[in-house]
Amino acid sequence: MSTIVIVGANHAGTAAANAILDNHPGNDVIIFDQNSNISFLGCGMALWIGRQISKPDGLFYQTKEQFEAKGAAVHMETRVDHIDYDAQMLYAEGPDGKTYEQHYDRLILATGSVPVLPRWEGRDLENIQQVKLFQDAQAVIEKLRDEAIRRVAVVGAGYIGVELAEAFQRCGKEVTLIDQAPTCVSSNFDAPFSERMAENLSSHGIHLAFGETVERFEGKDGKVASVVTDKGTHAADLVCVCVGFRPNAELFCDAGFATLGNGALLVDHHQETSKKGVYAIGDCSSCFDNAEDGEAAYIALATNAVRSGIVAGHNAAGTAIDGIGVQGSSGICIYDLKMVATGLTEAKAKKLGYDAKVSDFTDVQKATFIETENPEVTIRVVYDGTTRKVLGAQMASTYDMSAGIHMFSLAIQEGITIDRLALLDIFFLPHFNQPYNYYTMAGYQALLAK
Repeated sequence: MSTIVIVGANHAGTAAANAILDNHPGNDVIIFDQNSNISFLGCGMALWIGRQISKPDGLFYQTKEQFEAKGAAVHMETRVDHIDYDAQMLYAEGPDGKTYEQHYDRLILATGSVPVLPRWEGRDLENIQQVKLFQDAQAVIEKLRDEAIRRVAVVGAGYIGVELAEAFQRCGKEVTLIDQAPTCVSSNFDAPFSERMAENLSSHGIHLAFGETVERFEGKDGKVASVVTDKGTHAADLVCVCVGFRPNAELFCDAGFATLGNGALLVDHHQETSKKGVYAIGDCSSCFDNAEDGEAAYIALATNAVRSGIVAGHNAAGTAIDGIGVQGSSGICIYDLKMVATGLTEAKAKKLGYDAKVSDFTDVQKATFIETENPEVTIRVVYDGTTRKVLGAQMASTYDMSAGIHMFSLAIQEGITIDRLALLDIFFLPHFNQPYNYYTMAGYQALLAK
């Protein structure tokens, strides 16, 4: 049996550790993490900040004690300073100054990602905040108790920025959402969907400052007072910067690994890096994007992290399991507007050189004679006009149609053409859907347009 060391114990590291401990007894599993907690579901932070949930307890699903009960050695608040990959030795220091020199047979790197903070003038002013860790969310909630904080600016209108804008508005703050893009959530949705989300935000009183590039922060008495962009100045007592993440590459950036351009470790379908016996998972690693014909990509999602951890855990313990790639499936729910997506947007597909076409369709969810609430669902299927393969899909509604995106994720993974959806065998019951609904109608339209 082997000594398997895991560096990092959030989603990816937790999944890897459980895969080994639950299925491969006899291996020595040793975990190092520099944080004081593990398995924090950051996707729930905005719900906590916005008081949609009363406490954060449910945002954790694994503990140090649970790992130890399974036989792992866990070192929390312990920073790994250096790894000698040739000697297979790891060097770390704990909170009490205790040092560790740990040999390993297999190493799993789950160092995650760190938020990007551009070198804007004034970025060191008080009340400029990034939100990723549990402690970050705690700090924001504490600041919101200060009655002097009335105006909040959120820089970055991706998923996290939009969720936080809603959360701050729910707390009674005046909110400005700033992004250099012309709209919000544009990495995940095409214009008809992202503009619908923008209208949703605006209708709830959030000021949208899109198409503006941040230049600097200005302060008063050491605290932030405004965000200055190329188009104007926005008063702010608190600023949250949510402009993206980059791989946390400190432990491997100069160690001779093959990497993506952003520094993420390139891995194979076993999650093994270019150094034998060293695996990388989660936000510090690459993945295979099935929507781009299996090309190596960087898609930082908790769901991808968990799957990569499972694959690496089994392979590190000696059982070969191949990862099957991802589609980048995601979703967001803001003021009850639900939007889900998988694969490529039309804009991205065209940028990548695909003969991108779309099939759009809108209809009510249930049979038209249903007299209870029956919201409309809008769907867009992106496909290649030459090969006919499904490249992506987007859906939006106040109805919870989110499970439907899984079918399109599978379609992309398996290379299904949009024409195959036209006569797809779906069940019908008036309480749930229509006999020929938006899935099949989108496919039917594309088939007729050939």
